Amino acid sequence: APWHLMMSLTPSSGCLLDLPWEDILVPHILCHLPLQQLLCLQRVSKSFQSLIQLYLANMRCFDSSQIGPPIPQAAFVNLLKDNEVLQQLALQNCSDWLTDTELLLVIKQNHHLHQIQLKGCAQLSCRALVAISLHCPNLRQLSLAHCEWVDSLSLRSLADHCKALEAVDLTACRQLKDEAICYLVQKCSRLKSLSLAVNANVGDVAVEEIARCCPELEHLDLTGCLRVKNDSIRVLAEYCPKLRSLKVKHCHNVAESSLSILRNRGVELDVEPPLQRALVLLQDVVGFAPFINLQI
Repeated sequence: APWHLMMSLTPSSGCLLDLPWEDILVPHILCHLPLQQLLCLQRVSKSFQSLIQLYLANMRCFDSSQIGPPIPQAAFVNLLKDNEVLQQLALQNCSDWLTDTELLLVIKQNHHLHQIQLKGCAQLSCRALVAISLHCPNLRQLSLAHCEWVDSLSLRSLADHCKALEAVDLTACRQLKDEAICYLVQKCSRLKSLSLAVNANVGDVAVEEIARCCPELEHLDLTGCLRVKNDSIRVLAEYCPKLRSLKVKHCHNVAESSLSILRNRGVELDVEPPLQRALVLLQDVVGFAPFINLQI
């Protein structure tokens, strides 16, 4: 409905654009329209173009997925060139066009960012993470999933300057080893959510340090961390009373002897209990699940 209203009211009607832009149109009307439609709206007239530029300059959240097909580098830079108040920036899976040059232009003028999503942005480098750490001191959530360019030095910079971090996704950041993870959690003890999935270099040393340094931890993803063993899971159970979910699928050295401690506490696990898993396998083999009294 707002979109049809906007399109039906041209500058000559003397209605919509006569409303206060910064007090009414930007915060109460334009904020309800998808970003892609706003970009189309600026083609209506020069007045609408100025209005949309004002909106973009005051936008608190930018999500590239709202625009649709991948946008050109120049278009991305132009959209955010006047914005210095961004709080959330989501650029996941923009590997076709996003490089350090474009990202740093945005990061260096937006010091209020508290949430950044860079999942799958493969053309960036460790320079991008260093820039984030230096210019975003209030950062609370950061996703670097499948960013294999993340190294231990750039992660140290993040840990040194962004100590308010509460959620970090380092899925498939394969350069990182135990030492880098230990440094991160020692500096960022407020972490509530951490993913180290698909990293064969992460082992018990990192998990035990996470447990000791992050008492507020609620979610931990260790999927595919082949070096993690039972002992570190027991330490996790001892030191993280607020843990709500743990993912250890494909961690072949983690057994029920350690998981049962968490399971009995109601922690959500992605690995089924042995008896239930056996029943599922039996059903797959014979085509049905025999009646078994589980209370025996």
